[in-house]
Amino acid sequence: MRCIKCNSLEDKVIDSRMSKDGISIRRRRECLDCGHRFTTYEQLEHTDLRVIKRDGTREPFRREKILAGMVRACEKRAVSIHTLEAAADEVVNDVACEGLKEVPTRIIGPKVMAKLQEIDPVAFVRYASVYRQFQDVGEFIDEIQSLERQPVDSGLQPELFESGAR
Repeated sequence: MRCIKCNSLEDKVIDSRMSKDGISIRRRRECLDCGHRFTTYEQLEHTDLRVIKRDGTREPFRREKILAGMVRACEKRAVSIHTLEAAADEVVNDVACEGLKEVPTRIIGPKVMAKLQEIDPVAFVRYASVYRQFQDVGEFIDEIQSLERQPVDSGLQPELFESGAR
């Protein structure tokens, strides 16, 4: 791994452990030239999985592209990168479990939108506007109104009593 401080390729692994999600391995490294410590993550590469884009072209499936889209949608929002990485990992696992060699973007996009909707409604609308190619303000308004009609479950306060029961 290249050191982010001095660009040296000489480092040693100080600590390795399974990440919280159980999908990747977290490694603490130390640069042998400057002593800077940094963290890397190692995960299974889905090399045989390909994405079929809208225009029919095919390209290798890359988790980094999913994460980059989610990060862009969450710009200037109070969402941690750890939350987005975990969501991206869940999307990757969902896609891999489909058992397909080639996955159309129409399968991947809704999975990403569902995760973003759980994380941050504003990020969801941002992502949806690009994914669904909104053409005018009316489409934004329709999407926001559909969000408002959905029941909100904050998960913070459990329902103590069933409605109507005494």
